[in-house]
Amino acid sequence: MTAPSTFGLSTEARNLHWLLSNLVEEVPGVHSVTVVSSDGLMLLSSDPGHLTAKAAGPAAGVSDGPRGSSADLATIVSGIGSLTVGAAKLMDGGGVKQTMVAMDEGSVFVMSISDGSLLGVHATPDCDMSVVAYHMALFVGRAGHVLTPELRSELRTSMESAL
Repeated sequence: MTAPSTFGLSTEARNLHWLLSNLVEEVPGVHSVTVVSSDGLMLLSSDPGHLTAKAAGPAAGVSDGPRGSSADLATIVSGIGSLTVGAAKLMDGGGVKQTMVAMDEGSVFVMSISDGSLLGVHATPDCDMSVVAYHMALFVGRAGHVLTPELRSELRTSMESAL
């Protein structure tokens, strides 16, 4: 099991990886970021180290299934996305643009990208929510038009080969 590499990926895929990494590095309070396809599969992750946690094992000081891992975030984002889409249909609310869950010890933000794909962010409880939402909107604006079915397939294959 190895972390996904941008080596051998298309320019669009490498650019999305760069944008995702930038979101974590430049926005204060952001722990991790993930992009999830409409069928709930993780396409991109800002935290590929968690993918190798099982391979590294306890000797490396890493546990199986770390709490708050990118896989966990992808699952949560997919679930929140499904729940809010269902709620919007029941209330004739139209499309869901953004969802935010504020907790005592953190926040989760979910924003629609395109074709049902979602951007999810896990942040600290004291993050500036408007700054996080602004940077998420920038990512969505840049990623939405390039996240074609072909690119989603390439990203999915890249994530699967890392496992």
